[in-house]
Amino acid sequence: MLTELQIEIYAKQMLIDYDLINPGTIFKDKIKISIEDAWRIQSAVTELRKKRGEEVAGYKIGCISKETQAIMGLDKPAWGRLWKNELHIDGVLLKKANYSNPAIEAEFGIILSRDLLPNRTSFDYIKGSVQSIFPVIEIHNYIFNGDPPFGAELLTNNAIHAGFVMGKLNEGDVSDRYTDLNLLFDNKKIDTWTQKKWPYDILSEVAWLVKELAKSELFVKKDDLILTGAFGLPIPINDANLIEVTSSLFGNVSAVFE
Repeated sequence: MLTELQIEIYAKQMLIDYDLINPGTIFKDKIKISIEDAWRIQSAVTELRKKRGEEVAGYKIGCISKETQAIMGLDKPAWGRLWKNELHIDGVLLKKANYSNPAIEAEFGIILSRDLLPNRTSFDYIKGSVQSIFPVIEIHNYIFNGDPPFGAELLTNNAIHAGFVMGKLNEGDVSDRYTDLNLLFDNKKIDTWTQKKWPYDILSEVAWLVKELAKSELFVKKDDLILTGAFGLPIPINDANLIEVTSSLFGNVSAVFE
């Protein structure tokens, strides 16, 4: 395990790198960090961001597929923090220069109507705790400086999360129905998923998140936002400008990157 001093040093450098849009330079030296220490560094960076006035808005779930976990050398999903100052609204204009190899995932987000505690994680209880659901454009700094597998680097870098764009909220009880989910770059469909059933396919890892957070004495609260996990890997924007995520059941969201 890394010492507390090493954790502090790495966390400070990680935050400097993030602010300079050059994330994870500590991994250029091919350092080896355990999964446990990766979580410790992520938490230390979180405390530094809180001290300078930033606020956590909720949590993201990542690496929900076994294929992605295998690529990253993980045996379970990943999670990271969402930050209020990195939350954007449908139609926002963003600058590519504010990200490092910006890449996109299409997914869904939820807002909770009540606290979720580790002893209350039945699927029906979680479903009944959803106040709103909305389509999401999740933005990543899609860069890894270390050697594969990249699991520890991913976790240290807050699951490479760099912000998200919220679509219109769908409130009230949504009956069990199927939806598609599509990612479009400049009106061209880049990726698509069909026959995803609400709520089962979309909320499948929320109970896992609640239990994992509890291990670090963190708890999901009323009004928290949760990004429920993408079904594929991030896709770099490259030369594209208009980014859209569409869902037949939950609506659309867009952003322009210049």
